[in-house]
This record gives sequence, C-alpha cells and structure tokens, in this order.
Amino acid sequence: MSIFQVKSVDEIMAESHERGHKLPRVLGSFDVTMIGIGAIIGAGIFAMLGEAAVKGGAGPSLIISIILTAVACGFSALCYAELAAMVPISGSAYTYAYATMGELAAWIIGWDLILEYAIGNVAVAISWSGYFNDFLRSVFGFGVPLWLRTDYHTFLKSGADVASVPHLFGMPVICNLLAASVVASLTWLLVLGIKESTRFNSLMVGIKLLVLAVFAGVGIYYFNPDNWVPFAPGGWKGIQVGAAYIFFAYIGFDAVSTVAEETREPQKNMPIGIIGSLLICTVIYVLVTVALTGMMPFTEMKDKIAEPLVAGLQYNHAAQWLVGLVSLGAVVATTAVLLVFQMGQPRIFFSMSRDGLLPRYFSKVHPKYKTPHITTVWTGIVVAGFASLFSLDVMAELCNIGTLFAFVVVCAGVIILRVKDPDRPRPFRAPGGYATPVLGIGFCLFLMLGLGFMTWIRFFGWLAAGLAVYYFYGYRNSRLRTGELAIKGPV
Repeated sequence: MSIFQVKSVDEIMAESHERGHKLPRVLGSFDVTMIGIGAIIGAGIFAMLGEAAVKGGAGPSLIISIILTAVACGFSALCYAELAAMVPISGSAYTYAYATMGELAAWIIGWDLILEYAIGNVAVAISWSGYFNDFLRSVFGFGVPLWLRTDYHTFLKSGADVASVPHLFGMPVICNLLAASVVASLTWLLVLGIKESTRFNSLMVGIKLLVLAVFAGVGIYYFNPDNWVPFAPGGWKGIQVGAAYIFFAYIGFDAVSTVAEETREPQKNMPIGIIGSLLICTVIYVLVTVALTGMMPFTEMKDKIAEPLVAGLQYNHAAQWLVGLVSLGAVVATTAVLLVFQMGQPRIFFSMSRDGLLPRYFSKVHPKYKTPHITTVWTGIVVAGFASLFSLDVMAELCNIGTLFAFVVVCAGVIILRVKDPDRPRPFRAPGGYATPVLGIGFCLFLMLGLGFMTWIRFFGWLAAGLAVYYFYGYRNSRLRTGELAIKGPV
C-alpha cells in the first residue's frame, strides 16, 4: 500500500468510536471559544506590541497592522473551521492531512505540530517564569533567585557568578524550576479531566480580559491626540513590518481544533470557537493598542520595549497597583496559553497512536477521568525538562515556522477535499471559494520566507529526524497499511 494512501473521512470517524480509545463529547460553544481566547491572548499582547510599534516602525498605525494580520489569519481560520466541522477528530491538521494528502504527509504534519505545541510551550513556560518573577517583585518586593528561573547558558550571559549557586556532585545547580513547576501543575490538572481544565481556563480568560479592560480604560483616560502625530511614521513599510511582528500574537486559534473530538455538536461549535475567538481577540488587540499608543509617544517605549503596557502606565504616573495588575495579567495570560497548548499536543499524539503511527500505548484513555493521560503525562515530562534547561530564542523560532507550515497544510487540505470530494456535506464552508485557502497559503508562505536561515536548517533537520522515526516504526505499524480493522467489538 502506498505511503500516499489517504484515510477516508468515514474511516477516520469510525476509528474515533473504538472502545478504550474514545474521548467523551462534553464541551460546548462557550468552552471552545474560551479555549481559543486562552490560547491566543498570551505573552504577545503584553510584550509584542512594543516590538511592533518601535522596532517595526509602525507607531500608532500598528492598529492597521493588527487588522491586516487578523485578515491574514482569518483565511487560515476559515479553512480550519471547514475541516474541523467536517472531520471533528482530535488530531487537528494531522488528521486533515491524512484525509487529503495521505499517510506520509500526515506523519510529517503530525511531527511538525510538535514544534507548535510542545516546543512552543517550552518557550511559553520560559516566558512565564520571567513574568511570574516580575509579578512577585512588583507586588511583594522579592523574587526567585536567578539560578532557579533560567537556564545555564542564559545564566552565564547575565554575568552572574557560577560559584555563588549551590553545587551537586561538583556541578552548579542552575535550572528553570519555575517553568518546570507550572508545566507539572497544569499536566496534573489536564489528567483530571477536560471539563475541569476548561473551567480553569475560562476563569483565567475572565481575569486577563478584566485586566486588559482596566488597562484600556486607563489608557483612554490618559489619551493624548498629539501622541498619534505622525500616525504612520514608517509608512506602509512600517505597517507591513508591524503586521509580521504581531502575527505571532495571533497563534493559538488552531488549538481549538484539537478538542473537536470532545466537543458537542462540533459541526456547529467548531466554527464558532475558531472564528469567534479570533474576532474577539482582534477587537481586544485593537482597543489595547489604541489605549497604549494614545497614552504615550511610541518612541518612549524603546527603553521598556519588552513591557509596553507597564511603560504606558509608568509614563503617566499611574498607581503602582495598576502596574501590579498588569503583571498579574501577564502571568495569567501565559498560564492560559500553557494550559491550552499542553491540552493540544497530547491529543495529536493520541490520534497518531490510534492510527498505529506511534505505539498503541499512547492512545489509552484513563478509565476514570476519560482523558488521554499517557500522552498528557509524557508531554508534560518532556516540556518541563526542556523548559528547565533551554533558552527562549531557539524554541520560539521553531514554534513560528512549525505553526505556519501547519497553516499551509490545512489550507491545502481544503482545496484537495473540495476537488476530490465535492459532494460531501460540509456543515461549514469557508466563503470565497478557492480564493480563501489560496490566500491563506500565500500569506503563510510570505511570512515563512521572512524567517532566518538557521531556523529553516533546524526545521528541515527536525523533519528529517521525523522521517527516520516514521520509517523505523510508523511505516511498519500503520493500521491503514497493515489492514487492521478499526472497530473491534461494541462501542
């Protein structure tokens, strides 16, 4: 059987009902929308706005950059919504590739998604430790020692003295214990149940939306029209560069598709969750940007580019408790992203295991909690380990290229399914005909070409390693290739 053999939508749906490997449908439209918001609004809005406004040269015209980026992401979001409603299974882009491009493409995208979710979560966990330490300092006046919240390489670059830290067996004990601890805590929560996890996520989303609403209100109070002159200091080029910076603050809406198998009425609720979360976050981003660029000249952000919201408050001599509130918002926002991405990765592994491309052991469902506990625990162990030992920059770059590649595959999958299976019922159909997926591919490729050379080298190296794993295990054990029946016994 060819490595390009596809698995039909009907076969995929049938396998999702297999006894012992089935996830219960317990989530509604509100749950999945909050999951999307939880994934999108993270560290990006608390840090990326400064990068885009100052380094990108967008200034106040960053508002236009945000809207343009939302439109660009919208093309991919519509494609995700069409496939998620049509194939409501937990594998996200991996499952869609299996149904459209075949097993080899499915494996490649499944392997690639590790970069978005697991490696991306390593980067988020590292950022979380920094935000949490800032919160402790701004509110309580003390922080965690550097050797317990960073990696060895970053510790040396900071100029800190290695001799001043504890040693074990003659080796300095330097690790990001904060990052590892939050990952371990969220992993435990995710094992307990999807409903418990989504309730906690909804609570965090509510807190960070409240924080951003307070900031927007304060920003409007201090709004000075003179700060919007000139409105577009970098011209169209500044707007374009600003859009490229801000794109990565939108990553996360696709995480909604990973819980499709646990969603009631996915044909209706998947499009609501994916598109609804993107629209809500766009409105929030615009309001916060209007407030920030109106309350201070964007050139004044350059010295606090990593903390633009705090810079805006301090420029206007706002109360210290507001600074602490923003720090809390950053901690909560990154915690929500960690939770959702840590929710997504195990479900992709779960689907790959159910197809035989990974050991069957990974597709077990906990008899009491009804969660993919094996993959959840292993993902937690790997992410916590990497987050405690590695630096932020390399992890973030790999996450970016992995995400964009997944978007390209999903958009291409929409085109292929429309050509191969035009008459199949589509509960949701992305408007605009073929223009929507084509534009989605175009925008993503444009942004991928802007990434650094070493990022591409690491990306291809990662894919090469994945192909080796596929050849030595997945190719030989694929249930589609071995002809193993999907359903064994009553469901």
